[in-house]
Amino acid sequence: MIEARTPAWWRATLALCLGSLLVFINLYAPQPLLPELRAGYGVSTLAISLVMSVATLAVAASLLVFGPLSDAIGRSGIMRATLLAAGVLSLGLAFAPNYETLLALRAVQGFVLGGLPAVAIAWMGDEFEKPALLSAVGLYIGANTLGGIGGRIVGGAVAELAGTSASFATVGLLTLVGVVLFWKLLPPARAFSPRHFELRRAIADLTGHLCHPLLLPAYVLGGLNFLIFINQYSYITFRLAEAPYGLGTRLLGLIFITYLGGTLGSAFSGRLAGRLSQPVCMMLGIAIFVTGTALTLLESLAWILAGLTINAFGFFLAHSMASSWVGRQAEKARGSASALYLVFYYLGASLGGFWLEPFWQRWGWFGVALGSWLVLVTTLGIAISLRSKERARRAPRRSG
Repeated sequence: MIEARTPAWWRATLALCLGSLLVFINLYAPQPLLPELRAGYGVSTLAISLVMSVATLAVAASLLVFGPLSDAIGRSGIMRATLLAAGVLSLGLAFAPNYETLLALRAVQGFVLGGLPAVAIAWMGDEFEKPALLSAVGLYIGANTLGGIGGRIVGGAVAELAGTSASFATVGLLTLVGVVLFWKLLPPARAFSPRHFELRRAIADLTGHLCHPLLLPAYVLGGLNFLIFINQYSYITFRLAEAPYGLGTRLLGLIFITYLGGTLGSAFSGRLAGRLSQPVCMMLGIAIFVTGTALTLLESLAWILAGLTINAFGFFLAHSMASSWVGRQAEKARGSASALYLVFYYLGASLGGFWLEPFWQRWGWFGVALGSWLVLVTTLGIAISLRSKERARRAPRRSG
């Protein structure tokens, strides 16, 4: 087993962080390009938003495939092959002749991009001692955020200089270079032992999670919050690309630096959880999210960016609490319980455009805010219900 802070630990952790960075660069690089892609392909805002939605939907589907598959055939090969495929597909996106081809390539790319997130932490669990695992997971999650920011900044900057095709090509080439480094850095798996996959048991575990009164609400809460969070960023690019702002793709990419508010929110969640219950922390995060959305209604670009930063803080606070709640409340098969949370998470992201598009078409950005509040009030109610259920479960223990 690999011990913390050893050369082998640093090498493996660096490899997995690099892989995570590459995944989220590819997943989110097209987001600041949406206004340009909409104009280039002559489609509606809803149609071009599917460039993001089909990818996240495919990621959700792939999590249910690659996780069990890795238990049978190993994890290293899945990570290497899917990262390589993602880079090749980004190069293909640069030459997509029409909208339909673009969408199909993004769907396939989304599926392969789920390979590393589905198995990376399981790989660490196989190879690392527990203290080494905890340290590595924190760095790995940090790389997720940096990949999301970096992909949007790189995608937007290159597109402004040389067009959207050059943006996709650049991301693809960077990914292929990164895959070579990942391939060399990732140590061979030594502690992995293949397990016989039993479909009946896997389905029974998933069914049990979906029927669990403390898990299903958390799944829905995480999915609905992400539905709003990620799709607000898509529609804000349309707003800021138009008058009076007129931002180009480079500056649209830079607005995703507001994601750093989420990094702070995730870090703050650990301290807050020591003082408040997890459902209360979820409620607080959602309330902050509601407040940040209100600030984005102001005309000042500075206030819009402040609102997005506050949104990121609130969203990631609630997300951190909901995902850790799932890990604590699952009574068995915690791996599949956590994977199911991510399925709802990315499924929500893929459906957000369908929910927000009518609000955008009718009332513009105010409509997006209104549609967001309707969903956030729902998730706030879910968090309140979780708090009540948690209290009800504790009451018999105290009386006994």
